[in-house]
Amino acid sequence: MTVLSERMDSVRSVALGLWVRQGRVHEDPAESGVSHLLEHMVFKGTRRRSARDLAWELERLGGALDAYTTHESTAFQARVPAGELDVALDVLCDLAFRPLLDERDLEVERDVVLEEIAAAAEVPEDVAFEEHARLLYGGHPYGEPILGTRASVRSLPATALAAAHGRAYRPDNVVVVAAGAVEHEALVAGLARWLPDRAPGSAPEDPPAPVGGTGFRRLRSPGGGQTHIVMGGLSIPYRHPLRYAIYVTSTALGGGMSSRLFQHIREERGLAYSVYSFHAFFSRAGHVGAYVGTRPETADEAREALTGELARLAREGLTEAELDDTRSQLKGQFLISLESPVARMSRLAGIALYGHRYRTLDEVASRLDAVDRDQCLEAAAYFAPDRLATLELAPEPALAGSAPIGR
Repeated sequence: MTVLSERMDSVRSVALGLWVRQGRVHEDPAESGVSHLLEHMVFKGTRRRSARDLAWELERLGGALDAYTTHESTAFQARVPAGELDVALDVLCDLAFRPLLDERDLEVERDVVLEEIAAAAEVPEDVAFEEHARLLYGGHPYGEPILGTRASVRSLPATALAAAHGRAYRPDNVVVVAAGAVEHEALVAGLARWLPDRAPGSAPEDPPAPVGGTGFRRLRSPGGGQTHIVMGGLSIPYRHPLRYAIYVTSTALGGGMSSRLFQHIREERGLAYSVYSFHAFFSRAGHVGAYVGTRPETADEAREALTGELARLAREGLTEAELDDTRSQLKGQFLISLESPVARMSRLAGIALYGHRYRTLDEVASRLDAVDRDQCLEAAAYFAPDRLATLELAPEPALAGSAPIGR
């Protein structure tokens, strides 16, 4: 097991997290969504605690308990006052390693996840990104929804959850991280007390690197008043040396109100309320791109404006002034974010999960300062429109003679 901690003398709380190397990429296609459903199910109770007890153990202290699933891992997190680390360790280890996984609870929680899928389907921007991921990754697990589908969630048996739990929820497949008012020796001692004695197993297999797709696809969505346009392409994995240049380039393109996309598409041309760039890194790949939401009647103009800015970035890169300003922006954001124990905990988890070397805050600032225009031009090439997949989600046209609701 990997155990990391970072002491922060200025805070009076502890953020504790337990990351299991089990996510969407580790699932069989017929069992898509099993990692996320399992994340829900472990909260339904253990041999020692009911579902309410698991929450109340920390909430009575003023703390909180949370969890989430990604494509490559499942995380369970607790935030407690200083001095309550052992309680948090007990609860997290209990729910993660000793859940009941009762068939009766599964029927209830299955309905909860189906409601979650239904809620996501009613957010057009989320639907656009989900469909874009499918278009870009072409069937690779990185492009498939973490929640699974309605059909897969309805058909998942309790035996599939138990099998996934038995394979992945082992101490040797887990990263434990704490940040805040914590002593590392106390963390290790607590884990020795509460962890199960479970034999090591084989490491989960990561999928092969994706190939990636390009092209244009238009979908129609009932209701809504905006067209959502997502343009993105494959880039680099987490450990690639160009990662910091991607951070800088993406931020200059669309990472704030002063960015190129915001200034040109929103402020100068009034084509959108929301426009931004995005980037993500996985163990075997990554992607970059940009999004704009606009009225149907201005969709062509907004898409052309977005394409033009991406082409200009790929062709010219960043100016020296943009590079200086964006490096300063990122260093400031990084320093501000790490005032939070949760942010420091999450940073340590990423370092452990992806085998990355730990760097101090000063070392990270130095890495950002070392990013130059040539590196940014190399990073900008990943935003070139001809290597991107474009997904446009437009509202269904109104029927002739019909009036909008409420008129």
